[in-house]
Amino acid sequence: MAAPGAGDPVDAKDGNAPFAQRIDPSRDKLTPAQLQFMRQVQLSQWQKTLPQRRTRNIVTGLGIGALVLAIYGYTFYSVAQERFLDELEDEAKAARARALERERASGP
Repeated sequence: MAAPGAGDPVDAKDGNAPFAQRIDPSRDKLTPAQLQFMRQVQLSQWQKTLPQRRTRNIVTGLGIGALVLAIYGYTFYSVAQERFLDELEDEAKAARARALERERASGP
């Protein structure tokens, strides 16, 4: 029987598969074949998660774009309201001026 962790698919004692160990390529001496296998596994994992990441990026971009458009639209709306308020202020000034003229005309 082979040594534990030597590629046995299932441990004979427990019936459990061995867990993968985290390897630091800069510290551990690895053969070029092992390095190539690591790159291949990393590439396959990256390709597997690529569609999910792309979908999340698109949703995030659309959300940010919608927020920008909402702020832009609200800015136009508030500027239009400021003009409306300016018209109200002009009418209020005119009403105050008329009231002041009436006071002067009815005064002593």
